[in-house]
Amino acid sequence: MELQPATPTTQGPAELFTGDVYFDVIARGDAPSRIRVNLVRFAPGARTAWHSHSLGQTLHVTDGVGLVQARGGEVTVMHPGDTIYTPPGEWHWHGATADSFMCHLAMWEDDDATWGEHVTDEEYGAGAS
Repeated sequence: MELQPATPTTQGPAELFTGDVYFDVIARGDAPSRIRVNLVRFAPGARTAWHSHSLGQTLHVTDGVGLVQARGGEVTVMHPGDTIYTPPGEWHWHGATADSFMCHLAMWEDDDATWGEHVTDEEYGAGAS
């Protein structure tokens, strides 16, 4: 057994996020484990850029109200207790609604994410109300 001390909160970089986003690393498994878990906090209106994960990603909303969208799909509203799975290679974005903070656990198995362009205000606005 090993106690892993908390790591400092990190602000999400502007090239990957719009708005104020902060994350705390909860778990980063040592081989052979590949688990990655972050607690991510989004300020109102904040969101990721479009991205995909080679092995998929699971999001579990812990607080607030959020939005998530797969490329070509509808914007989905997320509430505390909701869990979203994005399969390997699926382009998507996620973030807070315009008037609410949102926190989620982000879980994935490797650091092989592909990042794309920022979500436009028009794309975000389709589900922000």
